[in-house]
Amino acid sequence: MSTPHAGTSPVLVVGATGSLGGQVVDELLKRGKNVRALVRPATDAGTLQNRGVEIARGDMLDLGSLVAAMTGADAVITTAAGYTRGGKNAHAIDTLGNANLAEAAARAGVRRFVLTSILTSDQTPGVTHFWHKKLAEDKLELLGVPFVALRPGAFLDQIATMGGNALDKGRLMWMGKTSVPLTFVLTSDLAAYLAAAVDADVKRGERIDIGWDRPVSVREVAALLGHAAGKTIKVRAVPSAITRGAGALAGSLLPMVKDMAAMSGWFDSGRYVADTRRQAQLFGPVPTAEDAITQLTTHLRNAHRP
Repeated sequence: MSTPHAGTSPVLVVGATGSLGGQVVDELLKRGKNVRALVRPATDAGTLQNRGVEIARGDMLDLGSLVAAMTGADAVITTAAGYTRGGKNAHAIDTLGNANLAEAAARAGVRRFVLTSILTSDQTPGVTHFWHKKLAEDKLELLGVPFVALRPGAFLDQIATMGGNALDKGRLMWMGKTSVPLTFVLTSDLAAYLAAAVDADVKRGERIDIGWDRPVSVREVAALLGHAAGKTIKVRAVPSAITRGAGALAGSLLPMVKDMAAMSGWFDSGRYVADTRRQAQLFGPVPTAEDAITQLTTHLRNAHRP
């Protein structure tokens, strides 16, 4: 790991205590960057501090704390997502919180803002948490913040641990059609791209799809995972009609269920597919599905080792 450059302005990471954000911190430190992390007042930041990360206490719903955290920062990377974190403030984080980040970046005058967005977010007003990312992009653009948005596909390493480790269980869980190709990513790959985006040669306001060499179906994922692991991996899928029905019944009482049903329907449309040409130009060869799933297999095998 490189030693951070003394005297250089830090990169602020929003979401550094999460899985993706923590790996972004790793990647920045490898590159010799000074890192500052936005951490909520009640959250333990000891692990980050022990690695030489500067801690800025604040909250996405507190604009003043964000301005303070960004003051003196060279760049900002945000991986924060209320949808995945859950809790009573999830919707506020994805709406007001993202708007506050944009406003704070404009006031602080950061050189670059790197947003973790979502693939096809601009095409999906019916998928609430996708659309919130599109609105976050728009807010940054409206305020003139020099930003780049990376739009990754679905996180396969998260899917492979829904309901337990896929290798241990011998199956993948899915909602919807298993035969429709779509774009996946691995968290570790996206973390590396986010860190690299701080200094990448991009135009202001670029939106960049992130994925593999081709879209693959969940059925193909299971076959590739099984081949790499040397065992049979089955797919246990909830049919699309049941998913949509549950979303309709949930309505306003369970907005997250409704959102997941809408997302499943979008996956089934076959339009959740990345154009990775710009990814390749900026970050190098795009991972093949085979290489990514081999990497995932190793990760899953090591997940429960002491």
